[in-house]
Amino acid sequence: MGKTLVRFDWAMKRLLRDKANYVVLEGFLSELLKFDLKIDLIGESEGNQQNETDKFNRVDILAHTASNEIILIELQIDSEIDYFHRMLYGVSKAISEHIKLGEAYEKIKKVYSINIVYFQLGQGEDYVYHGKNEFRGIHKNDLLSLNHQQKEKYTLRHVHEIYPEYYILKINDFNDVAKDGLDEWIYFLKNNEIKDSFNAKGLKEAQGTLAYDKMNKTEKEAYQHHLENSMYTASMLESAKFEGILEGKLEGKLEGKLEGKLEGKLEGKLEGKLEGKLEEKMNIAKNLLKLGLSIGDISKATGLTENQIKEI
Repeated sequence: MGKTLVRFDWAMKRLLRDKANYVVLEGFLSELLKFDLKIDLIGESEGNQQNETDKFNRVDILAHTASNEIILIELQIDSEIDYFHRMLYGVSKAISEHIKLGEAYEKIKKVYSINIVYFQLGQGEDYVYHGKNEFRGIHKNDLLSLNHQQKEKYTLRHVHEIYPEYYILKINDFNDVAKDGLDEWIYFLKNNEIKDSFNAKGLKEAQGTLAYDKMNKTEKEAYQHHLENSMYTASMLESAKFEGILEGKLEGKLEGKLEGKLEGKLEGKLEGKLEGKLEEKMNIAKNLLKLGLSIGDISKATGLTENQIKEI
């Protein structure tokens, strides 16, 4: 049994952004990508918020490597039906923001999109997925490759090395049997525990860096507040989903109810119930505002107009 360690989402927000702790992320990425790398800089990102209104269910890191690559790490706890689309948006944004107007296209940086998810994303039997761009002939089924001049100029071997690559780690689908270094990391991401027998790159450093008992009093209080806020927010989101308010459905099962029908039996009944809950909707909207959700998202979640929410 290893030490008590802080959750990885907390570590990404605070501890791992310290240059002295880059070795932890470098170890994780080396086990995942199957090559050694060095992080040169971790920049400010959308998910790097450290106040009580930060969104517990999402955190991200935008790292630059010594080899001039971009590593985008996203950790998502709560389910998002359009998460695949957001992966594409995040990569596209990273590419466009790191090339200057007028620069040659060859200056586009390689992007690795690492997605650590704690919900059921898509359908599949594995718990680690890798996506990359390849071009295959529709008639001869041959793989389009770089010519000699391109290989020499860009020091690349394959076309897919130019394009973004995506990794998805479905943490909850892991069976807790660690067969290699990446599995040991996934075990830690799922259980917040590093077994003494684990030898994956970066985990030994993580045992020291992420140990709860090594934090000072202020850090421990902030961490406990983060956990409490996470639990409260999770409860709020689950309650909203259950009532068919947050997205108007719960995994598609309440879609008919919210539309005022469930095999014709609830026609008019649910609409009347929702109309009679204006005060309850207003209270939910207040709480969601405190959690940092946008007015547009709250409007979708509650059914209130944006003007009603602004009045709050």
